[in-house]
Amino acid sequence: MIDQTQQSAPPQEAPILPVRPAAGRWLVLLVVFVCAACGLVYELELVALASYLIGDSVTQASVVLSVMVFAMGVGSLLAKRLRCRAVVGFGLLELSLALIGGCSALVLYASFAWLGESRVVLVSFSLTIGVLIGAELPLLMSLIQRISRRDLDGTVADLFAADYVGALVGGLAFPFLLLPWLGQLTSGLFTGAVNAVVGGLLVLCLFRHDLTPRSRGWLLVANATVLAVLGTATVLVDDFERAARRAVYGDRVRVAVKTDIQEVVLTGGPRGPLDLFLDGRLWASARDEHRYHQALVHPAMRGRHTRVLIVGGGDGLAAREALRYPDTDSVTVVELDPGVVRLARTDPALTALNRRAYDDPRLTVVTGDAFTWLRSLPSARTALWDVVITDLPDPGTTRSAKFYSQEFYGLVAGALADGGRLVVHAGPADSRPRTYWTVDASLRAAGFGTTPYRATGGLSRFAVGPERASEAVTAPRDWGFLLAGRPYPPRLGLDPGAPELRSLGERGLADGARETARTRIPGLEPSTLVHPRYED
Repeated sequence: MIDQTQQSAPPQEAPILPVRPAAGRWLVLLVVFVCAACGLVYELELVALASYLIGDSVTQASVVLSVMVFAMGVGSLLAKRLRCRAVVGFGLLELSLALIGGCSALVLYASFAWLGESRVVLVSFSLTIGVLIGAELPLLMSLIQRISRRDLDGTVADLFAADYVGALVGGLAFPFLLLPWLGQLTSGLFTGAVNAVVGGLLVLCLFRHDLTPRSRGWLLVANATVLAVLGTATVLVDDFERAARRAVYGDRVRVAVKTDIQEVVLTGGPRGPLDLFLDGRLWASARDEHRYHQALVHPAMRGRHTRVLIVGGGDGLAAREALRYPDTDSVTVVELDPGVVRLARTDPALTALNRRAYDDPRLTVVTGDAFTWLRSLPSARTALWDVVITDLPDPGTTRSAKFYSQEFYGLVAGALADGGRLVVHAGPADSRPRTYWTVDASLRAAGFGTTPYRATGGLSRFAVGPERASEAVTAPRDWGFLLAGRPYPPRLGLDPGAPELRSLGERGLADGARETARTRIPGLEPSTLVHPRYED
């Protein structure tokens, strides 16, 4: 897709076409449509995979789209040099785009898995693909002018219409057809094959008389080679994914599931020890998850805890802790990803770790977006819960940002019973103090009083964040929490009826609260839906 046109090429003799000129014109417009659809799929493929591998979807989308649009302008200018040989030039252009665009996701994933860094590769592919896409429309304009030079203004309008409609179809096909049916890697390879076939048919069939026998032969060989490469890569893509996962997670990968929301990976044996990864990031480890979940749940259970709501926590580990209280009558888990819940119900190691929380009759599961679900509750059903626990990824500019907004905390406030408590996992206060205290400011803006505290885990050999999971880290894991109540901050401590806890005590909570308070950054603004203030 391109936003510029070029001046018409110098007069040339009318080509010999195998069809009527009107039909040839429509065939060129059809190719414009298909090329635009393929080009947008390449863009979305890079954005989607970069957001998964690197994080911060807003930044990745901005980088890919801005670099591509700039490169498209460069490609449009460079296409001037090819207009004198538009047929051969377009044939070679489409082959290059099919090969580079089709394999871009594969190479990007490989650089992440084996090199641990994919930003340079991302920018390089965005620039290269953008240049190639930008050169398409000027060359197609030259080709359609070879068929007929009548009504130049109308031809330009038709080209742009086909280009924009093709982009619309490609943009809708990627999330609704290609991604669910083929996956990220195979979608790119399939799109590249379509690109090569359509470009080859236009050049080798419609404009075959404009080619010398030698040029025609070389283009045939090049097309066959590109299609063979893409076909071979498609056949081997499953083996490639398994090898890449081993490079990222080590040789202990036991379950790897791509849900509609994220990639879920379990490592370790069927009986443990288990590590749970979501989109390449360590979410829970059997070695120290109890430290996190006990610190998250039990301080909030001090006081009335008959009804508990857990936002996130589809793995069942937070529910496990809440269900340890015999006077808890109901626990409601609102989880976006049903695939995580399915694994938490069925996987032997994960069910052993969550102590079969989903078999407890007191537990109810709601599958959906917690923000939307809370908004949909009728006003007569507010003040339902004594305790609300948010067991979510660290705050950032990704899809979790709205669950750390002032508006979301306002919804939670309406769902809390009198004297109810909300506990929030707000990220590490030591390494990301601005993020942590922005969560605090957002809670206070929603009318909560807050009590900060933290917990630390043991050393883990798995990296957390965008680094490769198989690389070792030497620092202990650090979790920051905020316990909130309205209008006054709750007192930090444990309920008299709390079960025996192996990693949490009153003294440890008090020490963690003092250490966290030292990191406070005053004067921060709250994060809202229209002005998120978190960074990945």
